Amino acid sequence: MVGLTGASATLITAVGLADPRPALASGGVTITSYGHGALLIQGGGATVLLNPFKAVACAAGLAEPRVKADVILASSRLPDEGAAVASGPLLVTPGSYRVAGLKLEGVAIPHDRFGGRRFGQATAWRWKQGGLEFAHLGGTAATLRPEDRVLFGRPDVLVIGVGGGAKVYTGVEAAAVVRELQPRRVIPVQFVSGKLPPQCDQGSVQPFLEAMAGAPVQRPGRTLSLAAPLSDATTIQVMR
Repeated sequence: MVGLTGASATLITAVGLADPRPALASGGVTITSYGHGALLIQGGGATVLLNPFKAVACAAGLAEPRVKADVILASSRLPDEGAAVASGPLLVTPGSYRVAGLKLEGVAIPHDRFGGRRFGQATAWRWKQGGLEFAHLGGTAATLRPEDRVLFGRPDVLVIGVGGGAKVYTGVEAAAVVRELQPRRVIPVQFVSGKLPPQCDQGSVQPFLEAMAGAPVQRPGRTLSLAAPLSDATTIQVMR
């Protein structure tokens, strides 16, 4: 991955995509769910928005996350993963970035189960915020490669799609990834609650929970607060 250094880094600072704040200290985060794959993560002096969406297909009927963030991390530019509905610099391309005191690593990963031949490449993200290591796999159905496992290590918080369909892990596939990475907290995203919208190929969170039988499950509602250090056992946080 190519980092943003030298003249590029100077330009980014000039346009407001980075600032001189130091690496963020521990202090925890507050996570707000907007449904589908959109999470707003606040803590350590920065606000990160994941996968803003248009209210179409599987996100039909949801309120679009029209919020402001220091940085927006998107899996792709598809309307349900990287829609231009929020305010803030949007990162969707693999690379190394420094934004709002955060060190962000984006890596290309196939969007689908066919090496990207159907939906192309997505971007998976890794960063540290509020003393917690995050991994974002909210927009892929691909098996992890050895280099992916090295990059993500053992995250404190794993955000992962679980609803199935053409470009999202099924519950069983997502559970296999969780067992590989052994995160301390798992936030499942990209699943449908209630009636299935038209033109939606995703299902509920239940197959994932069944595949993770034995793991503790908590349902914090729309807002979740986490602080380091987290307990070691993997716990699933099903947000609304």
